[in-house]
Amino acid sequence: MRIALFGYGKMGKEIEKIALDRKNEIGLIVDAHNLDSYAIEDLKKCDVVIEFSTPESAVSNIYKCFDAGIPIVIGTTGWLKQWEEVTKVCREKNQSLFWASNFSIGVNLFFKLNESLAKLMNPQTDYNITMEEIHHIHKKDAPSGTAITLAEGILKNSSRKKNWVNKNTHMPEELQLISRRTDEVPGTHTVRYSSEADYIEISHVALSRKGFALGAVLAAEWMKGKKGIYGMNDLLNL
Repeated sequence: MRIALFGYGKMGKEIEKIALDRKNEIGLIVDAHNLDSYAIEDLKKCDVVIEFSTPESAVSNIYKCFDAGIPIVIGTTGWLKQWEEVTKVCREKNQSLFWASNFSIGVNLFFKLNESLAKLMNPQTDYNITMEEIHHIHKKDAPSGTAITLAEGILKNSSRKKNWVNKNTHMPEELQLISRRTDEVPGTHTVRYSSEADYIEISHVALSRKGFALGAVLAAEWMKGKKGIYGMNDLLNL
């Protein structure tokens, strides 16, 4: 399978390595140096695009893939205010889009654990819910897409929290979500239920970018020839 890579930073290079290890071919690499110079015809020579660029260029890249008629797997976060518009165009043009806030298989299992725990803890009103996410200093968006997915999973299953806020809060209806940026941390996400007597905590700690990259390549292989809008639940049958 011929894969086009949009974004060639640390994540893009890890995706390239895993894709080649799995006997795929890299047909095109697009980064800041050639973002405005590659042609739609170059895209059409590939089977699928994996997009890990920037929030500023992601939507433009998506539309170029729609024009080329090529499936796109998107790992970039920070552009979701345009989600409704992008998915509407995808359906109208009968194109293909796979998006995940996190491609790690472990994280997607963690999402399900988080929802189950929120449902279990909902009647336990003595416990307050808080969240923290830690990433490397180069990450452009805060909170992370993964943290937002976790927060939304809690809100969907907890009647006590009405919205999340990316700051310290003492408002009982607000879910506190603190973002920290430090060193080269790939990603740590923690959900805590605290009472005066004890606390319950679940965490996912990424040890490297390898898990994210493998998930993206698996998604790209799975998307070949498909039409529609998909995510990790479809890939993993969750």
